[in-house]
Amino acid sequence: MTMGPAVRGTFFSWLTRAKNNAIRPAWFGTMVVVYNLLGTFAPMKLCAQTSESATIGALTVVDVAELETYIERARQDWHVPGLAVAVVKDDRVVLSRGFGVREAETNSRVDEHTLFAIASNSKAFTSAALAILVDEGKIHWDDPVQKYLPWLTLQDGYASRELTIRDLLCHRSGLGTFSGDLLWWGTSYTPKEVLQRAAKLKPASSFRSSYGYSNLMFLAAGQVIEVVSGQSWSEFVETRILKRLGMDRTVTSTNQLLSQGNYATPHKTVLPDQSLPLPWMNWDSMAAAGGIISSVHDMSHWIRLQLRHGAIETEQARLEQAADDRARAKSETGEKQARLFSVARSEDMWSAHMPIPTSASQSQRFPSTHFRAYGLGWSLSDYLGRKIVGHGGGYDGMYSQVVLVPEENLGMVILTNSMTSISPAISYQILDAYLGGPKKDWSEELLPIFIKSREKFDAQVRDAITAVASDTLPSHAWEAYVGKFRCPLYGDVSIDLAGNQLVISLLPYTKLTGRLEHLHYDTFVIRWDHTHAWFDEGVAHFVANAKGQFDRLELYVPNDDLWFHELDLHRVRDGSETNDQADKS
Repeated sequence: MTMGPAVRGTFFSWLTRAKNNAIRPAWFGTMVVVYNLLGTFAPMKLCAQTSESATIGALTVVDVAELETYIERARQDWHVPGLAVAVVKDDRVVLSRGFGVREAETNSRVDEHTLFAIASNSKAFTSAALAILVDEGKIHWDDPVQKYLPWLTLQDGYASRELTIRDLLCHRSGLGTFSGDLLWWGTSYTPKEVLQRAAKLKPASSFRSSYGYSNLMFLAAGQVIEVVSGQSWSEFVETRILKRLGMDRTVTSTNQLLSQGNYATPHKTVLPDQSLPLPWMNWDSMAAAGGIISSVHDMSHWIRLQLRHGAIETEQARLEQAADDRARAKSETGEKQARLFSVARSEDMWSAHMPIPTSASQSQRFPSTHFRAYGLGWSLSDYLGRKIVGHGGGYDGMYSQVVLVPEENLGMVILTNSMTSISPAISYQILDAYLGGPKKDWSEELLPIFIKSREKFDAQVRDAITAVASDTLPSHAWEAYVGKFRCPLYGDVSIDLAGNQLVISLLPYTKLTGRLEHLHYDTFVIRWDHTHAWFDEGVAHFVANAKGQFDRLELYVPNDDLWFHELDLHRVRDGSETNDQADKS
């Protein structure tokens, strides 16, 4: 995947590897492979939980109890505190239950109603919301975004003028993968403020030429919904989608969790067999890209809707299923089939709009996968001769996965409260069971790869914070490092002196504060005050000009998603340098 611009400077010249993905954590690379190949999947319907064998058309007979045993064993092997899984086949929920606990070292069991962050699986909801507006004739996929958001601009003027709603939803704006995510993560910026600042982001490729996964473009899509509908993104999704589908426990903000109850706790893996509970991170500023929190029970309604190509289950059918799932057939009320969106819109969302390259290593590991692409809010690929539609989602301490196999009327959702790649280990096992794939244990195959990749990442972090030149001293007194450094894109970073200790604060962020411990010369290790899901320690390097004054600050924080190397930080002297002046530096 293409990254954003490289950091300037000599000490961190090796950071230019970021442009070809070299600084991504190795353990995350494993997850990217499986989530991009299986992350194109999606969920299905809601039915009574059963452990009986389910006959799957002419394909095979699946022992659901055997799958449950596999999932629980995998959960223990991967040291995941808790997860939940739902499987839908032929418009029936054949599995919907929880495994493990909501929080490590507690007895709070996960069940089918336990809430987890679905993160980027929210993108399909945003696409569906826009599909509703397309069906109503209020917008068109190829409308220029500036028709609705005249204030939205990109650094590329041509892209600003030509950017369409379709472009927003298929990651072809020219921005690099994850570029600009630090604008919304943990900041107080509103979605509009995030997008206005994004005008300063350097493109990673020319417009529509390359795939670049962009959360920011889905924020823009959410803004379009607000302008056209007169409702906030949350209000529209809640009233026009969640309520109509009976997704009664699903919410669009962490602020709603307490009133719902029965929600999982995010976790960070700190040792191979130890998970550290984390507080929920508020994602309201990027809700349209990843803010939904749901359960496998509710998500099975969403899966069934998708497999029905937008048709909504009637209330009568819902009541019949609740009374006796085995007796539920088609509703005999004669009620006209209701729709959330049309079949044509379903086809639009599941059609390939942007190809995604498949690497040699991916082809070797998944020989039955021949293509990858992105639709509108959905990833697309093939597996064992079937088209796969779906998505993965990463949140601070949680992962989700939705997988759909439309030809087989099959879907699944997997929600976890840890940051591991166990979801693909489960989804591939389920796919092979239903599609007649080769007999293998995906957990046994993927776990050693994940562990090895994680070890490589840990070594990378240790490398970054290990002194190259030992027994060196700072070149200046502590006071020379103190000051404010400004990035016109992200905001200010403040370096202060607390006693004899240098401290750092990234001012737009409530939890990005820490101590600076001397490493060598003018380079310091950042020891954060708070535990973060995505990263551990980082490095801060002060760069002096020809007069020996520190006029630039470079940050390197190895992690999955938040590109600290995009911060182009210049010292603000005597408060005289404005944002406009900093822009020209």
